[in-house]
Amino acid sequence: MNRFKVPTGDICIIDGDLGMPLEFLSIGDYGGDKNMKADFLGLTKEIDGVTNSPILPLEKKWVVTVSSQYGCSMGCTFCDVPKVGRGINATLNDIMAQVHGAISLHPEVEKTARMNVHYARMGEPTWNLKVIESAYLLRDELEAKNFGFHPVVSTVMPKDNRGLRFFLQEWLEMKNRFEGEAGLQLSINTTSDEIRHKVMPSAMDIADISCMMSTLLYDLRYRVFGRKITLNFALTDAPIDAKLLKTLFDPRYFLCKITPMHNTDACIKNGLITDNGYDSYYPYKEVEQSLKDTGYDVIVFIPSHEEDDSKITCGNAILATGYKEVK
Repeated sequence: MNRFKVPTGDICIIDGDLGMPLEFLSIGDYGGDKNMKADFLGLTKEIDGVTNSPILPLEKKWVVTVSSQYGCSMGCTFCDVPKVGRGINATLNDIMAQVHGAISLHPEVEKTARMNVHYARMGEPTWNLKVIESAYLLRDELEAKNFGFHPVVSTVMPKDNRGLRFFLQEWLEMKNRFEGEAGLQLSINTTSDEIRHKVMPSAMDIADISCMMSTLLYDLRYRVFGRKITLNFALTDAPIDAKLLKTLFDPRYFLCKITPMHNTDACIKNGLITDNGYDSYYPYKEVEQSLKDTGYDVIVFIPSHEEDDSKITCGNAILATGYKEVK
């Protein structure tokens, strides 16, 4: 295992079962009062830049971000992972080994209140059913270690994935079995399908996403335990029509999360930026208010410059950049 130290933790590379490398993160968090505004959670302070500061003890929160595939075939223009290669599913052992590798970095941590396992480093997780199998296995294993387990899947909702509905149904049913301790995040970014197709060429139309999610919620009798399903918006100058969004996604079951568009090589090349998004709350204010006005719970989550520069934010992979220096 190759280990690269970064300000909030480590980026690691392991050899996978298929003879190719896989990349994962083991990182800490500054704490919600420093990098997040969410009025419905009592975090009401506007964030004008996030200072790199000591992370929370890993005994309180530990984030492990794993790869579900070797590379990715989705072709999103904000993401560097497609440069690694096409999306080939990681094995169950590959996924488990990444989590075990992260835990091995800190033998001094004997328990943690919350271990977030994000299936969001490399690959589109809904192609790989081993993601769900691994979550069940990890829950039993980690809870036996006194690790509070919270798995999260982030998906662009690929239009050509015939197994997408089945994956999401299984994940949401698992979320309910885990008493809500599992997350699902849908990458929306904008309510303009024209722009979405340019930025996420493999993603479904937003109306089709709405239709699929509505039928899933109906099948679940509108019971989704724990946090609502997240609609994620990485902010650019693309429109976010809150009134249109409400006709597609009921605020009783969905919340909105706004982040900056991260400074990946692909974003810089393609001009996808959040103007002043790392230093001022101003870019988020109008969008946040419009979403709240239509009834949504809204999270604004902003990383520090150091986190973005160290390549731990979404859309990055040091495998894509030839192991260039990690800050």
